[in-house]
Amino acid sequence: MSKVGIVTGTSRGLGWALSEHLLEKGWIVAGCSRLAKGPIHKRYRHFQLDIADEPKVIAMIRQVATIQGRIDALVNNAGIASMNSLLLTPTAVAENLMRVNYLGAFVFLRECAKIMVRQRMGRIVNLSTVAVPLSLQGEAAYVASKAALEALTRVASVELKPYGITVNAIGPGPVDTALTRTVPRNKIDALNRRIGRTEMGSTTEVVESIMRFLNDQSGGHTGQVVYLGAV
Repeated sequence: MSKVGIVTGTSRGLGWALSEHLLEKGWIVAGCSRLAKGPIHKRYRHFQLDIADEPKVIAMIRQVATIQGRIDALVNNAGIASMNSLLLTPTAVAENLMRVNYLGAFVFLRECAKIMVRQRMGRIVNLSTVAVPLSLQGEAAYVASKAALEALTRVASVELKPYGITVNAIGPGPVDTALTRTVPRNKIDALNRRIGRTEMGSTTEVVESIMRFLNDQSGGHTGQVVYLGAV
């Protein structure tokens, strides 16, 4: 029987790459983004929505659970970034970062966990960033939103462990995606030097790290935040 996974932010980049990898492994994948596009595959279904739109998120998850009968994994990949000096960061920017990076992931986690509790199993992976442990300058609001996601990861792992559900997080360094291409190259190079890398990370590397937490043998690993780099 095929496993069923939900991946957020599947219109491009890491979400797209992860969805394709899961599909190649025989999974059924439900993805979402604000854009009406995702991988083309008979076992993939795309939902066009804003991950912070709670009613639409709940409707998506219930529909997937009703049609497929289960949800085996959730990967909270969707997110946004913003580079602003702390003193010049508008409140609206900070609010939007928290709305997407934390609250959107929170609703997906909460609703998928309700299904997983009934199954007595599930795998949840949240996407954080090395910017959190590095206290990266110029990204205070972004770092705060991802730090909140890491705190959620740890607390949720404790609450959900008795039900056979694991909750972990991956914190990549700079990865060659549309998001990082908007960041000045000198800033990317400086960040890579801080984490002991000489080049951009790859989506393949991040996908492989996520898959370690999704496999059936990973039940003993929960509440972990794994950074991809020397931090």
